Amino acid sequence: MSGLLALLDDVAGIAKVAAASVDDVAGQAAKAGAKAAGAVIDDAAVTPKYVHGFDASREVPIVWKIAKGSIFNKIVILLPIALLLSSFAPWLISPLLMVGGAYLCFEGAEKVWHWLRPGTPHADGHVDSEDDPTQLEEAKVAGAIKTDFILSAEIMTIALSTIPVRDSLWMKAAILFLVAVAITVAVYGFVALIVKADDYGMTLARKRNGFLSSLGHSIVKIMPGFMKTLTVIGTAAMIWVGGNIVIHGLHELGLHQPYEFIRDTAERVARAVPGMAGVVRWMTTAFIDGILGLALGLLLIPVAAWIIDPLFALFRRNQPQAN
Repeated sequence: MSGLLALLDDVAGIAKVAAASVDDVAGQAAKAGAKAAGAVIDDAAVTPKYVHGFDASREVPIVWKIAKGSIFNKIVILLPIALLLSSFAPWLISPLLMVGGAYLCFEGAEKVWHWLRPGTPHADGHVDSEDDPTQLEEAKVAGAIKTDFILSAEIMTIALSTIPVRDSLWMKAAILFLVAVAITVAVYGFVALIVKADDYGMTLARKRNGFLSSLGHSIVKIMPGFMKTLTVIGTAAMIWVGGNIVIHGLHELGLHQPYEFIRDTAERVARAVPGMAGVVRWMTTAFIDGILGLALGLLLIPVAAWIIDPLFALFRRNQPQAN
């Protein structure tokens, strides 16, 4: 009997440890997801454009295709790479984060530039709307998954950077897996809802009366403005997060001046509003991060146009042509 009680006590102890581990994984996954919020917001803001122009019956299937590609990107490709980096080259995490942050600044600044100069060509590939609908859909899905890969790489790298180095490999894998699944479900569930919101509003407006009909009309009216607002928020988040990542990366690599300037400025501004010091400190930091991120992105636009794009074009021309 005493042996059985001892066994039950051991099982209870193991269960407590397992429960604590699960709580730890969930807590760290939530922290990592919050840290990657800028890239997540941008992912949610970018994706709806890939279903624009298609028949309403194809919108959710297209989102589902992109979501499957996204989860493949995160779990099958990026998660193993992140674990390898963590185990064998942790010193690469910060530089890779900075490269990703610079890319976010570039993408955000390019959007701002095209808002200011709408006649300039955009870097995104254009697909002829007169193509076969099936080919057009496949091309759009492929483009969305390619964009998602870049944003997912940033999300997974940011998540990895928040995990304590002392954590075991399986703990890191579990946290990254949970982050990948949770963010993919949240982003593409949200995207599916917003791309169908106007259809739902039209259904309410046509088939219901009174309050529900008015609600349907309101949904149809607000969705275009909501989509524009979401795009603006996504762009701002991309620039702010990108700038923040680059500045913190420089700080970790020994170049402390930008980080210390922003910190000291935020502290001075926060002291002027003692009742809201925390909020003001965060807003000031985010604002300066965004300004510096936008400046970096604008500097990278000619670099991409005059150096990187021609090099890629030269590389493609030198590749052997398939028969």
